[in-house]
Amino acid sequence: MFLEKYRLNGQTAFITGGGRGIGLSTAEALAEAGANVIISDMSSDVLEAGRREMEEKGYKVDTLVLDVTNSKAVAEAAKSMNEKHGAVDILIANAGIAWPDTGGEEMTDDVWLKVVDVDLNGAYWSCREFAKPMLERGRGSIVTLGSMSGLISNKPQRQVHYNSAKAAVHHMTRCLAAEWAERGVRVNCVAPTYVDTVMSRGGFSEADRMPIWMDSTPMRRPARADEIASPILFLASDASSAMTGSVVVVDCGYTIW
Repeated sequence: MFLEKYRLNGQTAFITGGGRGIGLSTAEALAEAGANVIISDMSSDVLEAGRREMEEKGYKVDTLVLDVTNSKAVAEAAKSMNEKHGAVDILIANAGIAWPDTGGEEMTDDVWLKVVDVDLNGAYWSCREFAKPMLERGRGSIVTLGSMSGLISNKPQRQVHYNSAKAAVHHMTRCLAAEWAERGVRVNCVAPTYVDTVMSRGGFSEADRMPIWMDSTPMRRPARADEIASPILFLASDASSAMTGSVVVVDCGYTIW
């Protein structure tokens, strides 16, 4: 009975930023649970590499090149994917970027806007457009990707743009969950720690950062992408049917201290 709640047989899931890292690991988790999975990414090369990796593991996925900062393109993607697959039951709003260390007093408008555009606006455009047909049907599950950086101020790097955008994603999740709860659409968020992915490895290689990060982490290690994909699967599935508006922190203990 309980394991069956994690099954996604007959459901279709759309993942933004799905070509690698957390997004690709999530694609594998959802496909293993029985979902029909579509992965999207800005880069066709990254997307193709992700598709090949999934096929090598025995999973067939559909792909779509998509820039989540283009609200019209996101709307078109939601429309075409729902028409092609009958319905998109699950959205994983995962696409995001992190920018190099930039002091608050030094940050240019362009740098601030780029991070906010991808990490917050892109998440909102995705939620808004994919939720519309879900709300019409009266069912659906959305999982956004926040960050422990939306809860704390990281050290030693300076990243007010990223932290602010992720904090906003957390609150956006709660607001949309409140609006849509009675209409059958759940919206939850996963807030990861430092994860061993391409996006984070540059920071791992910097001698002034990794020791500080790990000293601040009770488990003394970064998370793996599959350790983030597992709670995403939980929130996407009926196993979490009584949850909406939750921000699930997966941080190897970082925010304990």
